[in-house]
Amino acid sequence: MIKKILLLLLFCNAAFSQVVINELDPDTNSTDVLEFIELKSATPNMPLDGYVLVFYNAGGTSPYSGIVSYYSLDLDGYSTDVNGIIHFGNPQVSPTPAFLIPITTIQNGPDVVGLYLGDATDFPLNTTAHANGLIDALAYSNNGTAKPTALMGILGLVTCVNENLNSAAASQSIQRKIDGTYEVKAPTPGMNNDGSGIVLTYLRLTTSASTLTEGQSFTVTFTSTSVVMGSDLVINFSLNNGAFTTADYSGTTSVTIPVGTTVGSTTIQVLDDGTNEGDEEIKIVVGAVTSGYSLYNNNMIIRVNDINFVILPFGSPTNPTHGLVTSTAPAGYYSSIEGLSGSALKQGLQDIIANPSVIHAHVYGDIYDILKVADQNPENSNQVWLIYSEIPRSKIDYQTGNSIVGKWNREHIYCQSRGGFADATTSTPQGINTWNTYGTPGPDNITTGHADAHHIRAVDGQENSSRNNRNYGVDYNGPIGNSGTWRGDVARSLFYTAVRYNGLNVINGDPADTILGQIGDLTTLLQWNMTDTSDDFEMNRNNYIYTWQLNRNPFIDYPNLADYIWGIHAGETWSSALSTPDFNELKITMYPNPTKDFITISGLTNEAKVEISSMTGLSVYVGNYKNNEQLNLNLASGIYMVKVVEDNKSVIKKLIIQ
Repeated sequence: MIKKILLLLLFCNAAFSQVVINELDPDTNSTDVLEFIELKSATPNMPLDGYVLVFYNAGGTSPYSGIVSYYSLDLDGYSTDVNGIIHFGNPQVSPTPAFLIPITTIQNGPDVVGLYLGDATDFPLNTTAHANGLIDALAYSNNGTAKPTALMGILGLVTCVNENLNSAAASQSIQRKIDGTYEVKAPTPGMNNDGSGIVLTYLRLTTSASTLTEGQSFTVTFTSTSVVMGSDLVINFSLNNGAFTTADYSGTTSVTIPVGTTVGSTTIQVLDDGTNEGDEEIKIVVGAVTSGYSLYNNNMIIRVNDINFVILPFGSPTNPTHGLVTSTAPAGYYSSIEGLSGSALKQGLQDIIANPSVIHAHVYGDIYDILKVADQNPENSNQVWLIYSEIPRSKIDYQTGNSIVGKWNREHIYCQSRGGFADATTSTPQGINTWNTYGTPGPDNITTGHADAHHIRAVDGQENSSRNNRNYGVDYNGPIGNSGTWRGDVARSLFYTAVRYNGLNVINGDPADTILGQIGDLTTLLQWNMTDTSDDFEMNRNNYIYTWQLNRNPFIDYPNLADYIWGIHAGETWSSALSTPDFNELKITMYPNPTKDFITISGLTNEAKVEISSMTGLSVYVGNYKNNEQLNLNLASGIYMVKVVEDNKSVIKKLIIQ
């Protein structure tokens, strides 16, 4: 991420505001691991409830284009210290910030940071800049010429501070003076900029573990920067956090540092209650500390994994099973498309899955609830399975704020911008039995696509950002090292949207993202549909979404329908019998596998066609083959898909080249 530094312009002074931006250090040595922002209140120990810090990008390059916010920090629950000071920053900042901001988050500028009355939820990612509720703001840059002029105008700022004023931006910070102006000098996090005030002894909170399982214990330790004098120092803290209560642990939530020492600790035992309540988080919240002491850090989170999770009777996408989960489509659900072909077949499908008198349309706020069940990891009911990354993640790690690191969120397989339904529905959940709030959910109502779970998947936040709105196959093929277990899922999701909604199309090539209603690459997707076949995970997903939306993805129930609409059987008459596995699956044996330079295929009656493709869909070999011949190969190490076609039967096998 390109970093930008804050230029703070404050036209309102301390008489107007009880708290101001006191110091900012956005541009630091090397990889920007010492960024921080500091506030100062007019009175000591001032609660900051009701305040929020908002970081604005002045416009420019992706992913932060336009004059919009890129990060916000809710200050509820925080208070300034005895000197009226509190700072927030990277983990390597000393003393440890009250809240840890991920490294390289604060941009180097020219940009603006603002202090508002409000909450972080009032400023989601890419909020357009405004001055409503603005208490203080700082415009900044790291050179003497560039300024966030437009952004300054919006926020009423007239001054932009140059952090590089002394040609030392990486080693100096922007600091507020008593008269409300700013200077640039060596950073002073956690203390008054002029060196005045009470010299504090800091207390550092550490734990023996950041993640544990029910039944395990952990140690809470407090370390003082100086020897305790006079009397023992007692530090009290709480562990309660939502569903995690006093019934979930045993131990003393108090630590004593004896006189003449600097360290005290206590051990907490997390209890196994024998029931699955899902993964939880302990939040260590330290209460008020004795005058003269200040906390290096607070509000520490410890993950507790519930040991009583449920395992489902089918495999994950990387360990797939087939035939254990059957379709819950009602009898006759697809009977109306029997004997249809061409455009009539596609229209017949749409009449089923987009019937406005049947379909239930939901809102984007419902999607997290849907995905926690539809995308549940079969091997651990407390996790969701992440598409593209091919890994599980705890359900409680869904994105609620601006940070995407370690979080999962909602991936539109048919990109919002390409589909024309970006932000079309509310983020407030309405529940399974509330629908049709955005009009009749027929095929012409594109709004419905914003919250259509058949093409929305759980995804790693950072990988979601990387995928962005790129076309599949010709541009995006997943993160490095992925095995492609998601590719057929993506293909079938896009085939669904292309039938479900008028105006949405899947086409060949790499269409520009500015062309509404187009996504590619159709040729790749048709191949992915065959090489990564529908499994029990996907069928279970289809069944669950059906309980919400009352429609199904027909390409999961009958994957080869796609070939009868767009592929090699386009124009031919459809019959559900064509999807019976025993009808069209070729029974062969391919060996050795893994191999280095050749394979042999047995079980063929007649001459067959063999096509070998890479996991990105690139064809690397095509040729005719006779039973039990040795097929010599000259392929790089990796995973390939081998398609064998004999008469009207075919099969696809995974091949590993060592």
